[in-house]
Amino acid sequence: MILAPSILSADFGRLAEQIQQAQRGGAGMVHVDVMDGHFVPNITIGPPVVRAIRKATDLPLDCHLMIENADRWVETFVDAGANWVSVHVEALPHLQRTVTLLRQRGVKAGVALNPSTPLGALEEMLPELDYVVVMSVNPGFSGQSFIPGCLDKVRRLRSQIEARGLAVRIEVDGGVDASNVAALVQAGADILVAGNAVYGQADPEAAARQLLAAAR
Repeated sequence: MILAPSILSADFGRLAEQIQQAQRGGAGMVHVDVMDGHFVPNITIGPPVVRAIRKATDLPLDCHLMIENADRWVETFVDAGANWVSVHVEALPHLQRTVTLLRQRGVKAGVALNPSTPLGALEEMLPELDYVVVMSVNPGFSGQSFIPGCLDKVRRLRSQIEARGLAVRIEVDGGVDASNVAALVQAGADILVAGNAVYGQADPEAAARQLLAAAR
């Protein structure tokens, strides 16, 4: 199980320091939420910040592209240092082409599903993915509460992956904290994205350790 703290909740004035604190606490990945103000009602960061983060840590960078026309930008984020890139099934009409491009560039290719998007939307694409991001909040803002029904969605997705003999990982993003991490891991989650539960705390290093302990 990998803990991937989301920098959306970090203090951007101390970003490198806070990433290093979470890393010392056991974080195995840096989650980067990219929003454009169109696909979701918020604007966050772009490739220059990803490039700067790449210099601050040796952890894999997991870039979650909550943007329209993501296929035009995926290579730019790969060039900036992203190791994992996920795009939204709701935003891309030619999803297979984008996933193929990502895999050709040697990065992990993922697809994200909003809470209201059924698992069936990935029936054809699932064998081509490295991971699926199950959104457990409606994307756009940090600090939202976990949507309980997403737990069963994770469970059903894990069952489908195993039934088809695939090696696809499941990432859960949104409202993840100490109250639900154990249940998410039991349901089949491999990667847990936590924002406020790590960077919203006084000591991100201790918070990351506590989350990992709760998950285990």
